[in-house]
Amino acid sequence: MSDQQEEKTKAGFVALIGAPNAGKSTFMNAMVGQKISIVTPKVQTTRSRIRGIAMHENAQIIFVDTPGIFTPKRRLDRAMVHAAWQGAEGTDVILLLHDCARAQIDDDTAAIIDRLSELGVTASLVLNKIDLARPEQLLRRTEDLNQRFAFERTFMVSAEQEHGIDDAKSWLAEKMPSGPYLFDPDDLSDLPLRQLAAELMREKLFLNLHQELPYQLTVETESWTEKKDGSVEIKITIYVMRDGHRGIILGKGGQTLKRIGMSARRELQEMLERNVHLVSFVKVRKDWMDDKDRYTSWDLDFNA
Repeated sequence: MSDQQEEKTKAGFVALIGAPNAGKSTFMNAMVGQKISIVTPKVQTTRSRIRGIAMHENAQIIFVDTPGIFTPKRRLDRAMVHAAWQGAEGTDVILLLHDCARAQIDDDTAAIIDRLSELGVTASLVLNKIDLARPEQLLRRTEDLNQRFAFERTFMVSAEQEHGIDDAKSWLAEKMPSGPYLFDPDDLSDLPLRQLAAELMREKLFLNLHQELPYQLTVETESWTEKKDGSVEIKITIYVMRDGHRGIILGKGGQTLKRIGMSARRELQEMLERNVHLVSFVKVRKDWMDDKDRYTSWDLDFNA
């Protein structure tokens, strides 16, 4: 790339932080224009820092979608919160997302604002889910949050409806530093396809299973085989901590897993634009939450 081309292009990193279920993953997916990060109604679903890449005119905007910041209780929780703050370090823009449809400012968001003040960083505010909030509630929340912290900008969006996304993307593009593109402009994420397949299956499990079970499972892509006819065979293993959980996932005669697998396969085919053969297994591994290698594969710190 010539010096003249480098001057014309811009590229930088944007950290998305916020309380669990503030809509960070939905916001990033709306920005990128395609699903990159796991999106479910359940909280704490993004386990590691997934980078989505959005292009706007001559700017490349690289999103670091961090796990939701909350009060940690288990080793996995501590590692996720540590990763969230690490994801915010060294980025060009920090965006705090807040669910403005909440009746009041939640404790997690208040704690994040206190932490931002301690760090002395510049951050902007994204009030998400404006379609679910009354106008007067929206104005009061905007004033309250800006009194607590001097946000550089405040955006009002509905990531789900994609309202306000273009305005935020244009502003972020302006904020990106000059320099060459850091990724191929055609790429949507630097998340390997194998991991993307596992993330998609995990999302479908979250959507179809209830209570605590989804947080006590992990999904791994065991193999990715390219076929001569252009299709791909993906073998995925779902690890659970208890024998009883295995039965819940399989369902009667394996029907639950079959239904979930078909949903994941259809979405993978749309994303990859090719036929997908998805083979799923369920295995019991009682200590997976304390497996150091697994944390490394998620880009999480085991000792956080």
